[in-house]
Amino acid sequence: MPLTALPRLVPPMPGGRGWLGPLVVAALGGFLRFYRLDVPHALVFDEVYYAKDAYSLIRFGVERQFADGADQVFARGGTDVFKACGTLQECGAYVAHPPLGKWLIGAGEWLFGTTPFGWRCAAALAGMLSVLVLARTARRMTRSTLLGCLAGLLLALDGLHLVLSRSALLDVFLAFWVLAGFACLAADRDAARTRLTEWYRTSALHGPAPRLGLRRWRLAAGLCLGAATATKWTGVLFVVAFAIMTLIWDCGARRAIGLRRPYRQAARLDLPLGLAWLGAVPAVVYVASFAGWFASAGGWGRNWDRATSNGWAYFVFDSLRSLVDYQRQVFGFHQGLSTHHDSQSDPWTWPLLLRPVAFFYRSSRGTCGAPACSQEILGTGTPVIWYGGLLALLAMVVWYARTRDWRAGAVLLAYAVAWLPWFYFALADDRTMYLFYALPAVPFMVLAIVLACGLVLGPPGTPAARRSTGAAVVGAFTLLALVNFWWLAPVLTAVPVPYDAWLSRMLLRSWI
Repeated sequence: MPLTALPRLVPPMPGGRGWLGPLVVAALGGFLRFYRLDVPHALVFDEVYYAKDAYSLIRFGVERQFADGADQVFARGGTDVFKACGTLQECGAYVAHPPLGKWLIGAGEWLFGTTPFGWRCAAALAGMLSVLVLARTARRMTRSTLLGCLAGLLLALDGLHLVLSRSALLDVFLAFWVLAGFACLAADRDAARTRLTEWYRTSALHGPAPRLGLRRWRLAAGLCLGAATATKWTGVLFVVAFAIMTLIWDCGARRAIGLRRPYRQAARLDLPLGLAWLGAVPAVVYVASFAGWFASAGGWGRNWDRATSNGWAYFVFDSLRSLVDYQRQVFGFHQGLSTHHDSQSDPWTWPLLLRPVAFFYRSSRGTCGAPACSQEILGTGTPVIWYGGLLALLAMVVWYARTRDWRAGAVLLAYAVAWLPWFYFALADDRTMYLFYALPAVPFMVLAIVLACGLVLGPPGTPAARRSTGAAVVGAFTLLALVNFWWLAPVLTAVPVPYDAWLSRMLLRSWI
């Protein structure tokens, strides 16, 4: 490969470190997520589970069973909510999700108390950091600070991401860790190709094939994806998909540099460490997230007395065996989970926003200056962003088919992993599902939009007339997204509005 082709392997980043713009849009995202975060002063939707379980974790290290009426007591700030039992083992609560997300919610309760702000602040922080991470990742992928900031802005303005960032549910933590893992792998891709480029410039080409070092960014990705799995089991789908994706990147890099047998070299030199960082590390993180369960006698299925009575070796073995049995029970619980809910929806309807989730609704008189008032938190995406995202994803399919551009392929893979498995769960298990299960797909939908905007603007050196037209199109789309978000904001954040104003924001009959 000629030296003139090397910049194509690692295109230069734009000038400067590129932090100011992403930090500004992250600050905007943070304001939207933290402002009036304590409204409503109630447990909304599944906060009735996760906010209380989080408090149980920070108090006992494990989830415990709650007394009758615990929801009302906890919503008022009370902490005397646990069921009275004869022994610790009798009060262990059977829960369906790993504990990491609840530990994060509990950290907010530990800092700010059992208040709505306390149990929601960790989600708001995760939402704000997601905006920053996405802006920086999009900048890396597009080599444009402007497009990176656009990505962060669109995520900040998405209604579904906003609602989940203002609620003590697990999905925003899952989405954050998946995005962070992807960002680390994008950075690892650049670092690995930079190392190959330096080897090409300075080494004898007939020498031994180059190794790519410890791959610290890939290790960081393993930690993040392990955290995703320790929040919700669906994180493991991203572990598998991203591991395959990054190995393909390694093969492509070795082939692009002109090395012989690139696939065999990648399998010999990159695969072993890749399996450690993206296989063993996530597993270790997942097990470590149960530290409170291991250290407590009161966890569900813990078998503490039997484990502690036969020495430390048996303690470790029996504890791991008990954890495996616990996970088997959870797997059985998730199969066929089909309790009806008015806000449930099928995954093939999610991109069209046909059935949002009513997180909270209250009607009143006079609180908004009108005889009839409505106050709602409606879990729905910003339609301009979501429908624009559909067009952008189709553009990514065409772009990848024509050019095999890695960015389009990565975005399509991540979006598919976040969305398509739910088709199987819906058809095979008849699972009860909700629109907000698609939240991990939202950052990658935004990346597709931004990559499409880059195509509309054209590469550097494009004629001025084309750039002006492209800038007008991208600017108009961004303005429409901003106006659409502003229009929906009252019904995303529980602002009391007249009933007629609330009804006008129900864009589809299925939203009511």
